[in-house]
Amino acid sequence: MFILSLMVFFLVLIIITGIAALEIQDLLGAVIAFSAFSFLAVVLYLILGSPDVAFTEAAIGVVSAIFFIFAIKKLDRWCE
Repeated sequence: MFILSLMVFFLVLIIITGIAALEIQDLLGAVIAFSAFSFLAVVLYLILGSPDVAFTEAAIGVVSAIFFIFAIKKLDRWCE
């Protein structure tokens, strides 16, 4: 029962951060929300007992966040 409520809690947080990543106007803030989304997905995968998928999500999340930050810096659009 505790695991089920923990999974529901993380699913709600994932939905909230996903919506926040879409709605935030500041590009850097959106990348930070996307990184939080990725981190919460990693934790949920670990709770579900899938460490290989969690490791892949963590690696892809970090690489894509770094890519997005460098792209924003290159465009000189830190804030709108």
